Amino acid sequence: MNATITCGFLPLVDCVPLVVAREFGFARSEGIDLRLSRYPSWSTLRDMLAFGQIDTAHMLAPTPIAMSLSLGGFSAQIDTLMVLSVNGNSIGVHPDIAGKMRAIGWDGSFTTPRETGEFLLAVTGGKLRIGSPFPFAMHTELLRHWLTALGMPEEELDIRIVPPPHMPAAMAKGEIDAFCVGEPWGSSAVENGHAELVLPGSSIWSFAPEKTLAARRDWVDENPNAVRALMRAVYHAAEWLHDDHNRMMAANLLARQEYLNLSEQIIDRALSRRIVTRHNGAPVHVPEFQRFFSSAATFPWRSQAAWIATRLAARNGLDRPHALEVGKASFRSDLYRQNLAGLGIDLPGASEKLEGALSHPTAVASTRGEMILGPDAFFNGEIFDLTR
Repeated sequence: MNATITCGFLPLVDCVPLVVAREFGFARSEGIDLRLSRYPSWSTLRDMLAFGQIDTAHMLAPTPIAMSLSLGGFSAQIDTLMVLSVNGNSIGVHPDIAGKMRAIGWDGSFTTPRETGEFLLAVTGGKLRIGSPFPFAMHTELLRHWLTALGMPEEELDIRIVPPPHMPAAMAKGEIDAFCVGEPWGSSAVENGHAELVLPGSSIWSFAPEKTLAARRDWVDENPNAVRALMRAVYHAAEWLHDDHNRMMAANLLARQEYLNLSEQIIDRALSRRIVTRHNGAPVHVPEFQRFFSSAATFPWRSQAAWIATRLAARNGLDRPHALEVGKASFRSDLYRQNLAGLGIDLPGASEKLEGALSHPTAVASTRGEMILGPDAFFNGEIFDLTR
């Protein structure tokens, strides 16, 4: 098969499975000419996909669901073919705020969401302008989940939309007090002395779907062979990324001008899961900071889609059963099974699970009987059961 597939992306570390699929020949070996186009913001990328200017996209996990629910001014059936990355975000604050938190007893720990949140709310009184890359983003969902669980009324949240590459500058200019952003932009803000990172997103939800491979449903239906080949290529790229020996090659690749155009040392912080939280500070090892493979990281869990859909429905006054149906249908676990089963990989025995129920790695039913899932806990002990 010879097929040209266009795919849009934003300059973030988690676009790396697509870049590796193109640059290291995984797409070519599947008969695909994968053409990647960089965009400046999630709204631009969403529009390009909706209007058919590109075939597929590196996309925020909640966005296909929001588009399928006609939120944000768009009504388009968008499918998540597979997950590109799990976790990978950081929450940062202005260094002055971090200093005030230390002055009242915060120890600077990077993985204590409850304590860190309580100190943050104590020194700010909840008056925070928080940058997030898009309204329909896991960043936004994590911020809302974290702060409301600590007692902050949702209507008092002041979340401001800032494209990821602009987040360091927005902090430097005093336009925001805090942010939740994907790498390398949190590390870039730290490197320039404009922010201190106080939490990884994984400390709020330890297995949150972050970016997905998304496509319009009409394109998916009309191009089944191309879809299969693309999914196989991206799966093999994710598997390649799982080998730590390939990490520096991936960082070097992403550093190119056409991709992130940043130093590979900054990019490698996320890939190595060694995060520098403050200017000239020592790196902190965060084992689950970001994941591209293993523990079914690429699988589009319909229960995760349901969690997202439920939250979008509640905030936007939508019918919950309808939102659940649309959300689950947009995460194409059926296509994942159909298109990747031929690789002989271990597939989950179910497409839905209790989200947040696993506090430690746990063996689960799978096609080869070798699958270990978890942890996937929420910091406040919440368990999401979509049947309730």
